[in-house]
Amino acid sequence: MPTRSFVIRFIYILTLALTIAVVVGLVFILQSKEKVFHNAEPISTPEDSTEPFPVSIDIEAKKIIENPVVDSFYMDTLANRPESTDRWWNQVAAVFSSYSWYQNLASPVSRIIVIWPGERKEESVNNIAKILNWDQADKDNFKQQVDSSEPVMRDGKYYPGQYVIHKDATPAEVHELIRKAFETQILERYTEEVEEIVPLEDALIIASLLEREASDFENMREVSGVIWNRLFIDMPLQLDATLQYVRGSKSYEPAWWPIPRPKDKYLDSPFNTYLNEGLPPAPIANPSSEAVLAALNPVATDCLYYFHTSDGGYHCSPSYEEHVSKLRSIYGRGS
Repeated sequence: MPTRSFVIRFIYILTLALTIAVVVGLVFILQSKEKVFHNAEPISTPEDSTEPFPVSIDIEAKKIIENPVVDSFYMDTLANRPESTDRWWNQVAAVFSSYSWYQNLASPVSRIIVIWPGERKEESVNNIAKILNWDQADKDNFKQQVDSSEPVMRDGKYYPGQYVIHKDATPAEVHELIRKAFETQILERYTEEVEEIVPLEDALIIASLLEREASDFENMREVSGVIWNRLFIDMPLQLDATLQYVRGSKSYEPAWWPIPRPKDKYLDSPFNTYLNEGLPPAPIANPSSEAVLAALNPVATDCLYYFHTSDGGYHCSPSYEEHVSKLRSIYGRGS
């Protein structure tokens, strides 16, 4: 049996290790919040933010024309932004923002509100309301302000990011923060020349689909290529994310993005892309500027079908027969 002195030393070492781990963790978390604070005020417009989005779509010719500047635009203009959701401090803030103890670190009067790419507006509004202790009237007021501001759309304008604001902020104050971010990151890059090629709302709709259907920027461009190919030949998009959106809109549904079921393909809704050709009538989620860039600049491909595997793999095919064959080779069955 271990001696008493050994047990005491073990408890001491374990306590010390746990204490050090807690201190290091708190310092790490505090640094994340300080970085978010530093990068959030004020919302600035970098010099290159007015550079318009490149476009690789020729709608009249119904084809994709690879644009060599897309990758450099992404890296130079979007990927290295301090407010990018890929930054570790923003990911930490997003994870802990719903906890009051985290919100009170460093500043008891400021709050960090987080809008993730791919959230539907109801998700974002509920999360913001929880952090700022809004009631239903505040939530309705906030949604009305965002949705009715220019350009008027029912979704897609809750620009993803981390925002720092006073704990007693009103719906109007939060709306102003998000409006400025949407204007800076999307509208200022969406020039008249870009609008003439692809209408802004169409780009936001496709971008919202990409946020739910793809894994990263490169995969967004790949899926975007499939979406455009289907649009060019008036083929239904048949995207499961739209079925999730339809079901998540039901008051009795417990999840915002429920797992699709085969019978969901017959849901009666204009957002059901299995029953309806073309784009849904509005964005289904809040797209990032990366998703908008991918919507405007798909990878040139002959694929009309695709699927993802659980390990993050992406497989696309130009024909349904090849699509089924790939499914069977991986899963032992096709659909």
